[in-house]
Amino acid sequence: MSGGPVPILMYHAVAHAPARAAYGLSVSPEAFAEQMRVLADHGFTPVTTARLAAAWRGGGPLPPRPLLITFDDGYEGVHRYALPVLSEHGFPATLFASTGWLRGAHEAGGALDLMLSWDQLRELAAAGMEIGGHSHTHPQLDQLRDGPLWYEVRHCHDLLTAELGHPPVSFAYPYGYSSRRVRDTVRAAGFGVSLAVGNALARRSQGPYALERVTVRRSTGIDEFERLVEGQGIGRLFARDRALTKGYAVLRRGRGLYGAGRRLTGERATRNRKATEARV
Repeated sequence: MSGGPVPILMYHAVAHAPARAAYGLSVSPEAFAEQMRVLADHGFTPVTTARLAAAWRGGGPLPPRPLLITFDDGYEGVHRYALPVLSEHGFPATLFASTGWLRGAHEAGGALDLMLSWDQLRELAAAGMEIGGHSHTHPQLDQLRDGPLWYEVRHCHDLLTAELGHPPVSFAYPYGYSSRRVRDTVRAAGFGVSLAVGNALARRSQGPYALERVTVRRSTGIDEFERLVEGQGIGRLFARDRALTKGYAVLRRGRGLYGAGRRLTGERATRNRKATEARV
């Protein structure tokens, strides 16, 4: 069966003591290992974002109890702590990299904690992890003018292609923000599927450029995690998040499409990221 709802888990940092700015959206290595055991015990079969998209486009059935494990930004702990656990269970996953935040020749600054190096990213890809795009410098894409928007998306695509030897298939919107213009840009840049947040199960009817995910946080206990993956009470679990998101959407519309016409990068992006941690 390939058309039913699918849980897509959204992780960020995996670390014992992450930086304060990344703390709320992090999980400890012990919590991550326990959560992966729950998936195994409950009979879930993780797949990559690319495989889900292909199946929902008619490319074949999904395995029993499909689920996606995704990581945003590109924190070093995904390599250090998450990869060994995933390998132990034989679980594939998808990491969405903000290419300008990675350590190395293309580093642009603005990262909230220790990030992956390009060598580590290549090692993750070699281990079977799907690598997708997450923009270059993690701005609010829907607030950018057309030129900077295209640069953020296409430059990320081109860097990943050059560094990994093949083009990325998937993309995740920074902060979960998108619009029809942003989605059209992601499609035109060469990505075949993209993920938002939404804190709901992904459904085929959402379309390949607006699939929703559920957030796993530092505060997510194991009982809550079990309810998330089983799709139980998600509306109640994320009721506060959804109310905040609706209020912030009104505020964003009031600011205008492009905000002040500036790219939200560097320190300003960091401030906005901290302010929106509770919402994403």
